[in-house]
Amino acid sequence: MTKKNLLADLKYKVFQSGNPVFFYIGINTIIYVAVALFGVTYFLAGNTSMRFFDYVSQYVAFPAALPKLPFRFYTILTYQFFHTDIFHILFNMLWLFWMGKIFLDFLKPRQFHFVYLAGGVMGAVIYALAYNIFPAFAGSIYNATIVGSSASVMAIAVATATLVPDYSMRLLLVGEVKLKYLLMAYIVIDLISIASQNPGGSFAHLGGALLGFVYIKVLQGGSDLSGWFERKPTLRVVKNDNPKGGARNKSNKVNQKEVDAVLDKVSKSGYDKLSKEEKEILFKASKD
Repeated sequence: MTKKNLLADLKYKVFQSGNPVFFYIGINTIIYVAVALFGVTYFLAGNTSMRFFDYVSQYVAFPAALPKLPFRFYTILTYQFFHTDIFHILFNMLWLFWMGKIFLDFLKPRQFHFVYLAGGVMGAVIYALAYNIFPAFAGSIYNATIVGSSASVMAIAVATATLVPDYSMRLLLVGEVKLKYLLMAYIVIDLISIASQNPGGSFAHLGGALLGFVYIKVLQGGSDLSGWFERKPTLRVVKNDNPKGGARNKSNKVNQKEVDAVLDKVSKSGYDKLSKEEKEILFKASKD
């Protein structure tokens, strides 16, 4: 594959394929690489007292101090797309790729967008609340900030594990592990890590986890919180090409009741217990 074709393929996957996993991985990676390259120029120009990322984070990182929020209100979104180092973004993007693929096997892209962005917002909210409530952070709150997509990724991961808890992943040196056990272990680690050097990250993770869990439970109850992300259909006049005026073929789309019924079966029995017809319903729904 030539360089031109490779770039065209990447552009298609990130911006034109409609796959939100590729979109968010692409956006996060582009931003990280751009900041890193500017950082090299910044360093070579003689700015050795502060990293370029530290300079940028003053404007894009989400602050814990409430008095700063009126001037940095937009950071509740921007913080989700900046990462401190290569391992920070690598782990998040790998986790997003693995869990995001499973998520999209059962739910729609617009639901992915909602969970990802809302998970990041909830992570920031929980982070700010924790720093302003607990006395342990009183001395560091003014300069405390957070960056990274971890809360958003955690929301996707927990939403997936809540929807299909018995879905198994094969882990290196461990073997197959059900999602419910994998995410429970991850949450316990975050709870323990609150007393570590990065308590803000742990609180943000837990906020994202809470959003993912609540979203799926509400969805299973019959309400889709991502509904306002849905595009409203426009009215079009369609010419009837059937000369006899016969009815058109039935739509290939499935209704929400069928999808909900299949999802309920998945949550109780697992994806492997679905029939061929039920799997087809999920496939069609994922393309709507």
